[in-house]
Order: sequence, then C-alpha cells, then structure tokens
Amino acid sequence: MTILETQGLAARQAARVLAVAGSARKDAALEAIAAALERRSGEILAANQRDLEAARAAGMRPALLDRLALDEGRVAGIVDGVRQVKALPDPIGQTVKMGVRPNGLTIGKRRVPLGVIGIIYEARPNVTVDAAALCLKSGNAVILRGGKEAFYSSSAMVAVMRDALEEAGLPRDCVALVNDTSRESAQELMNLTGYLDVLIPRGGAGLIRSVVEHARVPVIQTGVGVCHIYVDGEADLDMAGRILFNAKCSRPSVCNAAECVLVDRSVAADFLPMAWELLRTKQVEVRGCDETRAILGDWVRPAVAEDWDTEFGDYILACKVVSGVEEAMDFIAAHGTGHSEAIVTNNYFTAQRFLDEVDAAAVYVNASTRFTDGGEFGLGAEIGISTQKMHARGPMGLEELTSFKYVVYGTGQTR
Repeated sequence: MTILETQGLAARQAARVLAVAGSARKDAALEAIAAALERRSGEILAANQRDLEAARAAGMRPALLDRLALDEGRVAGIVDGVRQVKALPDPIGQTVKMGVRPNGLTIGKRRVPLGVIGIIYEARPNVTVDAAALCLKSGNAVILRGGKEAFYSSSAMVAVMRDALEEAGLPRDCVALVNDTSRESAQELMNLTGYLDVLIPRGGAGLIRSVVEHARVPVIQTGVGVCHIYVDGEADLDMAGRILFNAKCSRPSVCNAAECVLVDRSVAADFLPMAWELLRTKQVEVRGCDETRAILGDWVRPAVAEDWDTEFGDYILACKVVSGVEEAMDFIAAHGTGHSEAIVTNNYFTAQRFLDEVDAAAVYVNASTRFTDGGEFGLGAEIGISTQKMHARGPMGLEELTSFKYVVYGTGQTR
C-alpha cells in the first residue's frame, strides 16, 4: 500500500467510529480542538512565519501573502469558528421525512455522513481548521492536502487537532494531512477510489479545473469567483460606491470579491469619478471599456477580452458601461462563474427581475458580494462555495456534508 492508501484506510476506519459517535462526543472533541489551538497558538504562529518567509523569498504577491498570514487575531477567529461549528445543530440522525405505505411499511429518510472527505486547497491555512471542524461535526473523517505555501502552518494545526481528538477519545485519524505537496500526491488523492467518498477542491481556477478533469473520485466543485456589481440607473450612487469599494478592496484575494463593475450608461459619468476616488485609496488598477476610458481618462488600461473572464484576486477591477439591466444580465450570463452577483438599485421591479434571471449561487440587492460566506450565512465555517447545482450550491455548511439513507420498519412484509 502507498502512504496515501494507508491514510485512506485509517480514515475509513476512523469514519466508522465518528459516524456513530453522537453529538456529545463530537462537541467535546471540537471544544478540545478549540482549547488546544488557543493553548498552542505560539507553535502555529511560529510555523506560519516559516511559510511567510519562504513565500516572501519566492516573490508572492501582497494579496496572496495576506491570505497566508496568521496573527493572534486570526488564530482567535479560527478558534471562534470551531466553537461556532460546535454550537450548531448536529444534522446526523435527523429524520427528514417519515411515512407509512399502504402495505404497512414505515419508510423514513435519515441524514448520514458522506464518509471520508478529501480536500485539496491552496495557501489558506484557516481552511485546515475550518474544514476539519465541519467534517468532524457532520460525522466525516477528512484527508487534507494543502498547498506547499502553507505547509508548515497546516502541519502545526493538524498536529494540534490530532492530539486533541485523541485526548477527547476519538481516533486521531479522523483528521489527516498529506505531507507530500507534490503534483503526484494530488493526482493520487484524485484517484483514491475505495477510500475517499468525495473530493472538494478549494483554490484558483487552475486547481479546480485540474481536479474536475482528472479525478476519478466524485467531486463537489467549488467556484472560481468572477463576481459582478451592477450599478443600475436608479441606484443610490453613494451606496453603490461603498458597496463596490468593499466588494473589491476589503479582501481582494478571496473568491467573493468583485472582479467587474457594470455601470448603467445614464449614471456612468456621475458614478465612475466618485467610485475612483474611493478605489484610488487602495491603488486599484482599472481595466475599462472605451466608454469608461472616455469618462475617467486614458490612464485607465484598455480592457481586453480575457479581462472579462478573469478572477484577478488582486487590486484590479474590470469596468464596463452598459445600456441597462438587460445588457448587464446578458454580460453576467456570458462571463460570470455562477458564484455571487449583485445589483444596486432603488427600483423594486428591476431588483426582482435581477434576482429571478441571474443564475448564481448567491444574488444580492444593495449589498456587497463579500457576504457569500458560511459564517455570514449562519452556517458556521464553510467547506467552500459550491457553484454547481447537484448536491450542494453556495456556501457549504454541515448539511451539505451529509447524505441520506432510507430506514424501513416492517412487521413481516414480503414482496
């Protein structure tokens, strides 16, 4: 057996224990993990510094360094996320429906864990704990395969969690980390049939495309976020400016950040200079259509075709002037990735049409796309944002990490 197959077998054995552990034992384990992360935060921060030093030496962009960096506040946020997951209702064992058939059989549909979940992700050390906590609460074992950029951070966190699980009386192998960050280990994980029940990629377009194209294990596709803000002709322009600034600049490297703003032609001359006054404080690079450049000036970089389809993950914003909501929705249909889309308008009917016709996991009226997040949606930490329509869509919390079984009670019936 390979090392990964050995991990997979251990995870399957751990998953059988975890599936019937019950809420009290799982919650005790999550509290043990939270307390251990607090107690051993110094180890985690020291490991994160090793990752940051290597990333700086390799020339990592500032926006990506921000995703990689941990400090006491972010570790406290991770710990709080574990406790939020602990406080959520346990979905396992819930009977979704129960009925009696004409032949007297009582048939129910009961929620159960998926089993063993594999997660491939990039330079996001918080994902290590967020994903593990959600998997544990939903009764699933998890095999984590992070990127090399966050290897030391992830290793420290997983070591802490495995120790805490053992102290709480659950198998250490409920959480495992692939220690090999090579392309070969990712390929092997994608093909770990017989051990993994599902594989979830979290990262950029290249990673997600590779997993979807090469995996033999079932995949839940989390999304590339080419998110749009459409500023309608009947928008409150001050509100629109604040929403756009937040959606682009609060954390530009995350998948729910805005990558493109669409502006109704009737308000473009008023809105674009106002928006630029905000965006320039973060030195945002604007890539605009001809009308955008005519309003703001030749300093705006001319947008090329690929700019409309790019998740920049940086302080870069594509900008297009449109004739109205019809053209805006057509543009989103052509270039969006089904993640999060927003309209800013005071017209109720335009807003409802946008909600009805735009096909995305989350559609907003007068709010920033940055709210597409498990915590903000009341799900606790999230495993990812699914942009597919089968099984799960949008922020994936506990219920999205479960399946069903049918339970049948009889009194001797035969067929």
